[in-house]
Amino acid sequence: MSAYRLHRGLLNVGIDSQMVVSSKASDDYTVHGVNGNLAKLWSRVANQLDQLPRKFLNTTNQSLHSPAWVWENTVQRILALQPDVVNLHWTQNAFLRPESLRLLRHLPVVWTLHDMWAFSGAEHYVGADTRYKQGYTKTNRPLNESGFDLNRWLWNRKRKAWKHFDNITVVTPSKWLGDCARESVLFGQYRVQTIPYGLELARFKPIDKRVAREVLNLPQDKHLLMFGAMSATSDTRKGFQFLAPALASLTKAYRPDDVALVIFGSSAPQKPVDVGFPAHYLGHLHDAISTSLAYSAADVFIAPSMEDNLPNTVLESLACGTPVVAFDIGGMPDMILHERNGYLAKAFDVENLAKGIAWVLEDNERRVHLANFARKRSEEGFALEHQARNYETLYHSLVS
Repeated sequence: MSAYRLHRGLLNVGIDSQMVVSSKASDDYTVHGVNGNLAKLWSRVANQLDQLPRKFLNTTNQSLHSPAWVWENTVQRILALQPDVVNLHWTQNAFLRPESLRLLRHLPVVWTLHDMWAFSGAEHYVGADTRYKQGYTKTNRPLNESGFDLNRWLWNRKRKAWKHFDNITVVTPSKWLGDCARESVLFGQYRVQTIPYGLELARFKPIDKRVAREVLNLPQDKHLLMFGAMSATSDTRKGFQFLAPALASLTKAYRPDDVALVIFGSSAPQKPVDVGFPAHYLGHLHDAISTSLAYSAADVFIAPSMEDNLPNTVLESLACGTPVVAFDIGGMPDMILHERNGYLAKAFDVENLAKGIAWVLEDNERRVHLANFARKRSEEGFALEHQARNYETLYHSLVS
């Protein structure tokens, strides 16, 4: 999603941008998927094969690892377009092996990082582990891992591949991820620049709250708290395990008749978690109109992530004038100014998270000021045109 938004932004400012993907879901002629039934079949099979090494790694989060070992022809497809600059984004799911990147060493390459995978092992986020700063050795493996050391295996492959690849400029959407890249063994020698994500602010914008609630069939007479992410309630990195007790703490001050929770990115489970308030599940939202309605319907958006780069959910909520409460981690401080467009709680402090939610809810006039500043900050710092112009400047500097 973030890569496609940038692609459209570049086209809007006059850059001849072409996008190469493993699976094309639109009729956009500037996006190039694989051609032919056999190639499409291999793309699906390769994605499944690429996951096999994870079976030999014993850890609590196998799904957050990408081995990147299956053969692909992505670089050949890129080179067929005769680009002046190559901008890599998320390259997993059998899309691009580290060994293939050497074929791009004669071109300027910008690598936009959306997580930590490019400079770590197979992990997308490393948690408390610091192997990416030290190198992946036999002696510094986390105690919660056993079996095949998938992360060390892939890190060594990357180290060999990156060794003769000095034409990379690393772009990170958040300052936090930029600092991580600079501290890493693999990317410490590269130029690292931070360019935040951008949004089409004409599409993500405030909608009258009563109208939004009526369209989504949400109650008009309650404070609505919103939580949303891909696999919203099952991905522990997104922090639902912190949100549930924080909401339970709120029941001391608010009755179930006063507050409701709205969740998108997840359908209602067979056995919903009791958080002390009624919960409304919106399922998966796939377009700017439905997501803008959802954010606009809410009084506050809660993002209790344990690790995160520059989550689009937070950017979208702020653009729609809905203040955000989040832990003070990752890229959250790049977007949320404490007590100006939201609230930054102490990392993983459930009571402080609950305090931030209550602080937003308890004063209607304050919430209006938060909402107005949230939109103003989005217009000043997170417009898609700003992002595209920054990339345009970077591309020209590399070509010249």
